[in-house]
Amino acid sequence: MTNKTFIQSIVFLSLLLVSSISSAATTLVAVAANFTKPMTEIASEFEKATGHTAKLSFGSSGKFVAQMENGAPFEVFLSADESNPIKLEQSGVVVSGSRFIYALGKLVLWSATPGLVDDQGKVLGSGSFKHLALADPKLAPYGVAALEVLKNLGLIEKLQPLLVLGENIAQTQQFVSTGNAELGFIALSQVSENGKITSGSAWIVPADRYAPTKQSAVLLTLGAENPAASALIAYLKSAPALAIIQKYGYDLPK
Repeated sequence: MTNKTFIQSIVFLSLLLVSSISSAATTLVAVAANFTKPMTEIASEFEKATGHTAKLSFGSSGKFVAQMENGAPFEVFLSADESNPIKLEQSGVVVSGSRFIYALGKLVLWSATPGLVDDQGKVLGSGSFKHLALADPKLAPYGVAALEVLKNLGLIEKLQPLLVLGENIAQTQQFVSTGNAELGFIALSQVSENGKITSGSAWIVPADRYAPTKQSAVLLTLGAENPAASALIAYLKSAPALAIIQKYGYDLPK
């Protein structure tokens, strides 16, 4: 390679780098708290693959909807259910046709204490605990699912006085992990990786005990012109993202 060719190559690569940096963008993303671990990993891989950055905020789906209806500047929303994104569609703040199911969530009864929760959930009827944590059903879809399980087991009236409500599923896990509640209903993804419970004891609630948790994503109108927002929506459907989603115990939509 001649000096002239070498210099031309360096200039070309520099121009490519500058172009890549100048075209990189940031998108603001509201994410259901149960999806914290996988989305954090997905965002990191997304940046490596595209150069775009996803700035993540985690919380309850219901609270995010109220914020977005009042002008919060989010551009992508990853909800823990279908109903909240549909509500936003009806409010006119979602790009038409952008909604899709990105994961099927799983509910688990979990305790930070090894051996406390059996693999059939019989501990719920044992009377051996004083507090049972779950996410506030008014704000969090996983809280709705937890109540449905208790009703199906015929335990809702018995356990109602023992319930401790978290603002979202992350706070619910915190109640249990700190001992403020001996056990609680949380998302499987919070305490599992590669198909294994990482700490404590747990009962993975059978899927027929509650309505399917169809976690849905939408592109909001505020992100319609942001290349990072549309790129993230596309990346969530890619093989690398789907592998991460499965890694944390979610099923994929068929």
